[in-house]
Amino acid sequence: MKKSIIAVLSWLCLLSHGIAQEQPESIQKLQRLKVSGYIQTQYQRGEEHASLKVGSANENLNESFNRIGIRRGRIKFVYEKGITSGVFQLDLTEKGLGFKDVYLNIKDPWLKSNSLKAGVFDRPFGYEIGYSSSRRESPERSTIFQTLFPDERDLGAMIALQAGKDSPLNFIKLEAGLFAGNGIKQEIDSRKDFIGHLSADKKWNNLQLSGGLSYYNGSVYQGTENVYSMNGNSFILINSADNVGKFAKREYIGFDLQFDIESIWGITAIRTEYLFGTQPGKDSGSKSPNSSSLPRYDTYIRDFAGGYVILIQDLGRLPFTAVLKYDWYDPNTKIVDHEIGLNHTTKGDIAQNTLGLGMLWNINANLRLQAYYEINKNEKTKNISGYEKDRKDDVFTLRLQYKF
Repeated sequence: MKKSIIAVLSWLCLLSHGIAQEQPESIQKLQRLKVSGYIQTQYQRGEEHASLKVGSANENLNESFNRIGIRRGRIKFVYEKGITSGVFQLDLTEKGLGFKDVYLNIKDPWLKSNSLKAGVFDRPFGYEIGYSSSRRESPERSTIFQTLFPDERDLGAMIALQAGKDSPLNFIKLEAGLFAGNGIKQEIDSRKDFIGHLSADKKWNNLQLSGGLSYYNGSVYQGTENVYSMNGNSFILINSADNVGKFAKREYIGFDLQFDIESIWGITAIRTEYLFGTQPGKDSGSKSPNSSSLPRYDTYIRDFAGGYVILIQDLGRLPFTAVLKYDWYDPNTKIVDHEIGLNHTTKGDIAQNTLGLGMLWNINANLRLQAYYEINKNEKTKNISGYEKDRKDDVFTLRLQYKF
């Protein structure tokens, strides 16, 4: 895989620098190729139980620790000719080289507002998934999206339908597709998951309002004969050889809303999302599939809920923006507090929330400095060691980003 990525990258770099036959056709090809990207270098400091996004885990759980690293090193190639375009996006960090996006996009030849996309790309669910990491005001996406949609992307095909620019219905957009359901890893079963997002976006002078409704209907392969389902505040075991090879239901419903207004104080933005549904996972957690092989663990089926609210405020004409964000994720809405740890429930059923406070300095059009502090809180239970009280896992992030 790495050799293939390097070969593609080398070819595109040569093409972008014009190392080709200097003929009119070659020049036209170069003009159709667009290259962009961004680099995020960051310093993080976490309390002893924190999980940082750069560097390795804490080497001494009795003390706080810090790490430096490249959070994201993205380079994106877009080649467009007529109604068709191809996209490659790579990620280069000290941890290695990998791909993020590989897809083709075909627009309809008439209105050019409808399209077909196929390959690996962002899942069409909600707002935060598709909001670029180079623009996002918090260092990371909310906990619920990191858990349910690891890597944000999936392998699949999607159609986007929207009326033409002259139509009064142009503000409405429908995106729907079928996906492998395994993130950016290879497909490992014959099932496909459906994802759909119906959104609307309207602007009046200095005010913009948008929002949408999302739906996910899929499944997760059951790797053993043991399937646990909630009954009241207890997990009930269904043990049967017939469970192996069947699929557990995976269903999400989401609502998103975005509000922006421009005033003498600058732009004020409020964004929020709320999700709920059913998530199959394992005893220790409810993260969605993102593996190169079929799961071989017992299946735990939970009802979940969560979301986020973020307030973003420009500081007048100054190049600074203040950020306040609250996000929460409850992986099992059937139990609370000291019920956790009993009746087959585990730390995978513990809810958590995060209060984030940050400041952005837009140094120029390409360079941005971000400082952000996360106060992480977890549900407490006397039945699980280490969770009798709130764990010390707050995180401070200082990030310098260059975008080109």
